[in-house]
Amino acid sequence: MLQRHIALDLLDECTGRDIWPVEHCRTRGVPEDWIDELADAMESSFRADRDTIYVDGSPTNQFHGVRDVDLAIRLGKELGIDVHRATSLAISRPGIVQAIKEAVEEG
Repeated sequence: MLQRHIALDLLDECTGRDIWPVEHCRTRGVPEDWIDELADAMESSFRADRDTIYVDGSPTNQFHGVRDVDLAIRLGKELGIDVHRATSLAISRPGIVQAIKEAVEEG
């Protein structure tokens, strides 16, 4: 079980726009079994900037990491939030993360 203060700190870092490198997840205290569950190899789509993955400011074809929106969903569940209900009206990844944050704040 993840300590509540660590879960809240991790959730605070989530934006819905980022892919966290696996090593960053480890450094921040994301449980190893969550990393195994959530990490994936992602490919850029260069059709639109929002679909392009950047590493150190440069576009890359592939990246292995954890989408912070997926981490936020997992954190919301860990913090006892009905994530499906809380995010039912969200229409974007940042919106999903914000809805989870608001649900956690409301308790």
